[in-house]
Parts: sequence; C-alpha cells; structure tokens
Amino acid sequence: MTRKFLAAMIALTLAAPAQADVLIDNVEGLTIGEDGTIQRFTALVIDDDGKVAQILSAKDKKPQTDYREDGEGAVMIPGLVDAHAHVMGIGIGALTLDLSDTTSLEEALDKIRRFAAENEARPWILGRGWNQEKWGLGRFPTAAELDRAVSDRPVYLQRVDGHAGWANSLAMQAAGIDANTKSPAGGRVERIPGSQAPAGVFVDAAEALMMRAIPAPRPNERDLAFAEAQKVLHSFGITAVADMGTSIEDWQAFRRAGDTGALTLRIMAYAAGPDQMELIAGARPSPWLYDDKLRLNGVKIYLDGALGSRGAWLKRPYADDPGNTGLPLTGPAKLRNILVRAAQGNFQPAIHAIGTAANEDALNAIAELAESFPGDRRWRIEHAQIVDPVDLPKFGQHGIIASMQPVHQTSDRVMAEARLGADRLDGAYAWNTILGLGGRLAFGSDAPVESPDPFAGLAAAVTRMDAAGEPFGGWRAQDRVNREQALAGFTSEAAYAGFAEGRFGRLLPGERADFVLIDRDPMLASPGELRATKVLETWVGGRKVYDAD
Repeated sequence: MTRKFLAAMIALTLAAPAQADVLIDNVEGLTIGEDGTIQRFTALVIDDDGKVAQILSAKDKKPQTDYREDGEGAVMIPGLVDAHAHVMGIGIGALTLDLSDTTSLEEALDKIRRFAAENEARPWILGRGWNQEKWGLGRFPTAAELDRAVSDRPVYLQRVDGHAGWANSLAMQAAGIDANTKSPAGGRVERIPGSQAPAGVFVDAAEALMMRAIPAPRPNERDLAFAEAQKVLHSFGITAVADMGTSIEDWQAFRRAGDTGALTLRIMAYAAGPDQMELIAGARPSPWLYDDKLRLNGVKIYLDGALGSRGAWLKRPYADDPGNTGLPLTGPAKLRNILVRAAQGNFQPAIHAIGTAANEDALNAIAELAESFPGDRRWRIEHAQIVDPVDLPKFGQHGIIASMQPVHQTSDRVMAEARLGADRLDGAYAWNTILGLGGRLAFGSDAPVESPDPFAGLAAAVTRMDAAGEPFGGWRAQDRVNREQALAGFTSEAAYAGFAEGRFGRLLPGERADFVLIDRDPMLASPGELRATKVLETWVGGRKVYDAD
C-alpha cells in the first residue's frame, strides 16, 4: 500500500462523519405532541439513523451517548415545514434581479438600470418582484417605461405573485409579439389604450408567449440555483417544503443533489401539471428517496390567477373593474378529468384556487369525486384566499386541506378591500373559520412571492396584523388562530398535508431529527419579538445544515 493511498484513505475516513448517537442537551425544547398540544423537554437523543431516539425532561436521567452537544439554553422547535413554496424560484430569484423592495416605479427603473450595468454579459435581464399596487401606480407599468431603464437588451420581469410579467420592447420583439398577437385562453395581453398594440404586460397564460423566447437555465445553473435555495430556506429554519409546480428539470436538479449527497432539504414535490407528473413518476407517486428527503406526491393544478393582476376567478365582477370576473385557467370538465387521472394513480391533487368561483369549483369537484375515490386522499386547495361563505362548510367534508399562507392576508388586505369591497370579505383568509368547520390547515409562504420567513407567518397567523402592527387588533380578527395551531400549521400539519406524518414534522421518537435552535420561545414572545426571532442553527436528520455563526 503506497503512502499516498494510505494518506488518502485516512483523509476520507476523517472527512466522513461517523454514524453515532448524539445527545443534544440544555435546551428549552417544545414540539407538537400526538394530541396536538405543546410538549416540552430539555434534551433530545438522536440515533445512528438520524432519528429521534428519546426526548427527555429535566427529571430524566441522561443516557450515555457517543457525542454530546450543549444547546446553551437555546429554544429547540421542530424543523419548520413550508407547505407551499417554489424552490427553484427562490434559488433563481437569489441569482437574478429582485424588485420586491421597491416602492415606486422610478425606484424600480433605477434598480433595473443599475443591475443591467453591473451585468453587461447577460443577454437577457431577468427578475421578479414588482408590484404596481405597492408603487401606488394604479395601473400596470408599460414597455415604454421599461425601455427607459434598458433598451439595448431584452428584459422580462415577473410580478410579485408570479401571475404576470413585464417586458421591454426588445423582449416583445424577440418573442414575435405585436398588435396581431391574440390573448390566449386563460391569459390576457395588456394593450395600449385605444389600440391593439401590446403595452408590455402579460397576465397568467399570456406569459407563455414571452417564456418561449427566454433561454432556459442550463443544468449547472439550476444546480447553483437549488444550492442557493437550500441555503436561504435553512437560514429561516425551514427543513422541509412542499414544492408547487415541479418540472422534470427541477426534479433532475433535486436528484443530482441527492445522488451527490448535497440534498439537505426535504422536498414533497407536486408536478407542474399531469404530463410532468407522469414524466417524473410514471404511473404512481415515487417512493421516498434519500432518507425521506424527496418524493413526488402529486400534481399542481391552476384554476385561476391572482388578485393583484385581477386574474383570480370570482363569482361577481371586481368592485374596481366592473365586467371583469378574472381568468379561469382550467375549466370544470378539464379539472375533473385531471382529478380522475391523478386519483387513479393515487397522486395527490393540489388545486390552486384564489377567487370565489375557483374555490367553489374546486370544492364541488372534490365532492363529486370523493365517492368514486374513497380513502385517505387528502385533497388540497392551495391559497383558498377568497371563499364565498356558503362554500366554507365544504372544507369540513372529505378531509380537505386548506393550504394557506398567513402573510398573504397582511400583504393583500388593502388590495383585497379595493378589489372586492367591504361587503364581500366574510370568507377572506378564513383560517379559524375553516378549522371550526372541520377543515385542516397547512401553512406556508408561497416564496418567492413572499419572504420564506416562517416567523413572520406565525406572527401574522396569531394576530392578523402586519409588521407595523396594523390594523390595531387585527383585520377580521375572528379568523386568527392560536399559537399552538399556528406552529402546527408550519410543522406537523404541513407534514401531514404531504403524507409525511411519522417521518418528520414533530420531535417524537421514530421521526427524523429535524430541528431548529432559536433565540426565543414562540409560545411566549410578543408578536414583534416573534417576527424578530433569530435562527441559531438548523439540523436535518441529526446533522447541522445551518449555523448563524
């Protein structure tokens, strides 16, 4: 045996972490117990497989273990589970232009201009995050305005909700879009008033007209974006996520990370439509891969757009746009065909529904199919933002899960009032009402539409107030939830919504040792303190994946 070979073997042995049991001691631990209440502990034992072996109270005798970690009095909570996010969107967003912090059109144009100057080698300027409502613009921005910032390269920027895009003139030229371009079904090409000339904004399905011209990310770029997404999510204490709209290219990036040992985030994937579902998984959902880190659960189905772009499908016209009831993206017959196709293969449907008409159709379709496909289906409705009060009781039937994002309520409150009027908000963001009627809640962020910060989500869920404490007492405060329900929504209930209960979501013996060390107790902190929570460490499967230091 040569010295070089021996040295290499020693180096590999030292680099590979040994499988051994670990005691995490001196913590203020809390988890959601099997009965749904808070269970407290002071230490945790992790076994050789990265699962919880024991949870210990102060009076319990500490076992002998191979290693001991001193938690130094930090608060330990289960790894946070985001029930609705877009993983590759988070990663790509970290590598492209982010306009989410801009408060005016001119500020956005200045930021776009600077980004283009700093990235001269990029053939396209891409990004997201603009919001004409936040800018106080009262209308969509135009291509002519974007040309003022960049006129030498194509530019395409998605709206904050991902349901509209803003292009400059060169981008529209590259896509072959002109006055003769028709709006596709389920989409709208905004026009310059008084003409058929495209104004530069493409809503919902019309975005595909632009997307076909934009160069797709290469595999190495996707790998880099995914690595960035994992870093971002772990820094917020997120250990698992339901990825909504997974493409085959996304799935392959996840698989490459898993194959090389770089997959540290648990992903419950929902394919971007039935064709992608079958391309990724075949006839049945995939098995759990990489020690419960990846599974193709089901399929994401879009019924409508978003409130901000007036694409949410309503029963009655928008109060601020008479005659417009939004954009139904999937008709009733097609929805039922997709649901049957999914149910026959035991795939879990996740139905995007924001407006009253979309939620009614989703709820009715589930009711129609539930008798033909009995069993534990866990039908999911994503967002469920504006529901007609007469339809709310349907959430208590057939085990329907309302997968909702608390920060949407605080971000959209003023806009929702303008879009609908005060008399049509009784079923808006109705978390507590849905729980009271027998429905189940899973909480998430919809990142990168919103920040993935789960502590902002927890604070919004229990107060229905924004970061500034507005409105005082909470907006429609009867629909806030208590702290136990909010924490469960971001842990055990979010795991349940993805058929992951018993694998992760709680700190109980036999489940994966996914946990977060934070600097305050979320059950005791004021709303302001809760929003300011600092994540100290994030662990997945008994291994540290993030350290604030």
